[in-house]
Amino acid sequence: MLVLTRKIDESIIIGDNIRVTIVDIRGDQVKVGIDAPREISVHREEIYLEIQAENLRAALSTKTADLGKIAEMLKPDKKKEEE
Repeated sequence: MLVLTRKIDESIIIGDNIRVTIVDIRGDQVKVGIDAPREISVHREEIYLEIQAENLRAALSTKTADLGKIAEMLKPDKKKEEE
């Protein structure tokens, strides 16, 4: 882990397009501003872990689909093709 010391209004740059700025420091709390492209998700760690757990629960609860039934449903209707 890289550990850096920054003061209020100082930033660090991650890659070419993520800027992390120290916005405020009060006691044992630090407010951090993050400027990142929209396609990059930014979450507090506890929220990220909840999202991952929910995704895992959803994946495990999904029943395996009968691919043969799905293939039949996707086949073009011969009657409609003849019209």
